[in-house]
Amino acid sequence: MLNNARSESLPRWYAVYTRSKQEFRVECNLKAWGVETFNPRLRERSRRSEKTPRAVKQLFPRYLFARFACEDLHKITFTRGVQTVVSFGNKPAPVDDAVIFLIKARMGEEGFIRFNDELNAGDRVKIVGGPFESLEGIFDRTVNGSERVSLLLSTVALQGRLIIERDYVVKRDQTAIARAARAM
Repeated sequence: MLNNARSESLPRWYAVYTRSKQEFRVECNLKAWGVETFNPRLRERSRRSEKTPRAVKQLFPRYLFARFACEDLHKITFTRGVQTVVSFGNKPAPVDDAVIFLIKARMGEEGFIRFNDELNAGDRVKIVGGPFESLEGIFDRTVNGSERVSLLLSTVALQGRLIIERDYVVKRDQTAIARAARAM
């Protein structure tokens, strides 16, 4: 019993379910309480127009992660914007530290989650969006100072180089993952 009480006083990661579109508010409120939070986001270009700025979206809409001790559960559940803490059997279900680490490992320099693996010269790639969708090619290089990449294309009617948005290019073995991410 003493060991169980000691483990409940150690901070662990938990998934917090928020009210609709309240993730940012909950994050700010929990930080004001001194609670560590992790609210993974991604940037996505609109499918309608390549010229519109990228939208910031939640990786897990209506969820964020908070690190707290079970004894602070009441403080979390009564925070403005929180609907509940994900629980099983009337006990909050901790999220393993390795899961948080894996998600954080996918964060780019700007703090947004990236789904595409890093590309190396010579990697076979497929274009998954834009006017060249479904064409395949070979990754050449990243264009300096931008989020565009250079690909070598070889089709029946064309051989050439194409400069395209990095978000539209995935390694051939990552195509199914990219489709699933865009569908979310």
